[in-house]
Amino acid sequence: MGLCSCHREGTALIPWNVLSVPTDPWPGPWAADFSWNLKLPFLIIEMGTRPTLREVERIPLQASTVDNWSQIQGFEARPDDLLICTYPKSGTTWIQEIVDMIEQQGDVEKCQRTIIQHRHPFLEWARPPQPSGVEKANLMPPPRILRTHLPVQLLPPSFWEVNCKFLYVARNAKDCMVSYYHFQRINQMLPDPGTWEEYFESFTNGKVSWGSWYDHVKGWWELKDKCQMLFLFYEDIKRDPRHEIQKVMQFMGKNLDETVLDTIVEETSFEKMKANPMTNRSTVPRFILDQSTCSFMRKGTVGDWKNHFTVVQNERFDEIYRKKMEGSSIHFCTEL
Repeated sequence: MGLCSCHREGTALIPWNVLSVPTDPWPGPWAADFSWNLKLPFLIIEMGTRPTLREVERIPLQASTVDNWSQIQGFEARPDDLLICTYPKSGTTWIQEIVDMIEQQGDVEKCQRTIIQHRHPFLEWARPPQPSGVEKANLMPPPRILRTHLPVQLLPPSFWEVNCKFLYVARNAKDCMVSYYHFQRINQMLPDPGTWEEYFESFTNGKVSWGSWYDHVKGWWELKDKCQMLFLFYEDIKRDPRHEIQKVMQFMGKNLDETVLDTIVEETSFEKMKANPMTNRSTVPRFILDQSTCSFMRKGTVGDWKNHFTVVQNERFDEIYRKKMEGSSIHFCTEL
């Protein structure tokens, strides 16, 4: 059953079975003002509207996440948890597939068991009446692999109390901004990014979901030597995937042979993942993620910012970057 028109102007009825899935099927949030009619097997969505963000401790987040904040903060981490941490559009899906391939010992068939969004509970996921990310995580047997976009100051306290493992992937701000911009263009469940010029200002000022890239990256970087954390760079994985994947294997306590490593390197290449329906989001309905003009997995390169930044924008960005990152020892590569 497809998307149906509703008798109310500007609305549509979405079959309930589209939404009744084990875990978060779509990367974007539901708008705070969507109407849920639990007496009918449909979700009523106001068409042509985009959601707005709310804040927790001055960090913009999806409204449904804010509404579920007490449950998120009360989450009970376990010592054997592995938490994948990223700022949005920094290689989350990529590192998820790498970790899953390692966990499944390079078994491609096992990694095809379900779409990538279903394999590792997303802590912030909260889209009633579906089970929340916290509820899904609570049902998982140990050891659990979880994921989050939260900055360090918003992470549930239990993670710091049990000394679990953190795997953080950082991407240079310029490419991250470009990727996030295109993602918001196609994701109908995220705020409208506006023009590139407008988004440049929003991103620079941290007025996007999950807040400032600068604060997010610096916060996790400063903790990397104070807990069990493997801190990776997107650009390093692009440059030498085999070496970086070996680091992830060692961090996870896995000892896989060279043949398995070769398989993982091949199967987690951008080209393979872009063609893989388990990772490319091709199963997501168009009214949620409209990939008709831009793919979810767009380019996966380093340096694409050069095709978007004007000379003036680049100079201004570099000046802002120097001020915001002053005092930090972290260094990024912006081209290969």
